[in-house]
Amino acid sequence: MKKHYWILLITIFIAAFLRIYKLGSNPPSLYWDEASLGYNAYSILTTGYDEHGEKFPITRFIAFGDYKPPGYIYAIVPFMAIFGVSEFAIRFPSALAGILMALFTYLITYRLTKNQTISLLAAGLLCISPWSLQLSRAAFEANLGALFNLVGIYLFICAKNKKWLYILSVVFFCLAFYTFNSNRILSPLFLILLSLIYFREIIFAKKWIFLAAVMGILMIWPSISYLQNRESRLRFDEVSIFTDLEIIKTSNVRIAREGGVWWAKLLYNRRIFYTKAFLMHFVDHFKGEFLFINGDKNPRLSIQSIGEMYLFELPFLLAGLYIVIMKRSRLTILLFSWLLIAQIPAAVARETPHMLRTASVLPVYQIFTAIGAFSFWHILKQQHKYIKIGSLSLFTLLIVSTLFNYAHNYWIHYSRDWYGEWQYGYKQLVNKVSQLEKDYDRINVSYNLGRPYIYFLLYEKINPLEYVKTRQAERDWYGFWTIKRFGKYDFVGKPEKPGEKVLRVYSQGAYSGSNKLDEIIAPDGKVIFELGKQ
Repeated sequence: MKKHYWILLITIFIAAFLRIYKLGSNPPSLYWDEASLGYNAYSILTTGYDEHGEKFPITRFIAFGDYKPPGYIYAIVPFMAIFGVSEFAIRFPSALAGILMALFTYLITYRLTKNQTISLLAAGLLCISPWSLQLSRAAFEANLGALFNLVGIYLFICAKNKKWLYILSVVFFCLAFYTFNSNRILSPLFLILLSLIYFREIIFAKKWIFLAAVMGILMIWPSISYLQNRESRLRFDEVSIFTDLEIIKTSNVRIAREGGVWWAKLLYNRRIFYTKAFLMHFVDHFKGEFLFINGDKNPRLSIQSIGEMYLFELPFLLAGLYIVIMKRSRLTILLFSWLLIAQIPAAVARETPHMLRTASVLPVYQIFTAIGAFSFWHILKQQHKYIKIGSLSLFTLLIVSTLFNYAHNYWIHYSRDWYGEWQYGYKQLVNKVSQLEKDYDRINVSYNLGRPYIYFLLYEKINPLEYVKTRQAERDWYGFWTIKRFGKYDFVGKPEKPGEKVLRVYSQGAYSGSNKLDEIIAPDGKVIFELGKQ
């Protein structure tokens, strides 16, 4: 086997180890969305119905009322059949996506550059990327969607020689469409971009392009009616800057302040304000604080002490950007267009910068950085021996210390500092309650604790059909569900019956003395939940 294949194999092995090692315990627990994905996968596996009693949903899963795309849930099903109901099974599709992204980073980079060293460097950078690692170690739909987009782009490029790959490329873009909400915008944009860049190739493959278009229409068709109804707009309206009423208020106030004259209506038009907000959010994703210093502000999406990329990558990234610009080739157009288009779904959202919504930018940054690093190495080889040794020693020390800092923070401190962001304690609570529930008529769990019902459904493996029969729930105007009770579990606190034995679960400080039965302790020693009897 050739040397570069061995290096690639080692890279993939390292990528697998970094993503699978202690996958079920770090991050320290399943957060709400992961639990929801897991229970709906369990429901499909055991009954063919989701938690709301819908049989094999295709367009979306209702879940909490956030209408999750179905792709990741169905991806969990085979692994749950193998590994059972566990954190590992729920997170494994994302971990596998991260591993495969390292492989396809190598493949697409080699396809674009024809350079083994650059391709291996890009794959290696993706392998150790804080961005990719954070995505891969939790059940993030965005990570699986990013893999599907990457494979779709790679296959489209390869279709120059094997035209039937156009069909397979469209299939993967459609899978991305059904896996993450942002991809409903992004995947079609990628297809349009590739069609423009490779127009000369596709005009000689009309039959295959037609078949690919038919395949795409057939796959997307079930979702057409859903995308036109109120359900699909609720999630968009919830996060979009275009539904921000403050912008409209600002526009109206400034126009009124100028007496409603024509130039004020033009200057303070709400569309100008929305455009400005979009551009500001777009630029947010290129700021150094996000990329190299602290990363995403959400602790679930970053360890907070390191950016989405390592600081040592910065000079190589800048060099790579310059080199690719100077090439003025298809590579330039593709990589820069990919980089810019990947920001669009996040730029229309209110919360920026956002590493989930821009996940499909991977591995563009790694390709740029690898090109810059290769150029640096090419220049360094021509220098004096001592300059070469000194520079390599300095960079090696910098890289090793940076990687050690990241690993130390992630494996030693992250789960202790941010366990609350991952809703730590619910699994322990369910286990404790399951030991006590036989002695009580009703279990009251405060809804102030978030969405506790989903953890009881998941960890007690409650049959979804039985759950639907016994639950009492209501849906608000925005489509979100409040589960009031099911079986003997009560989440809103209905009046007690005379002589009824009630087990209560509240946050710290609710019970004292003889009423307190037990407590759930956090990794840092703090009390999260208290169990008491009525």
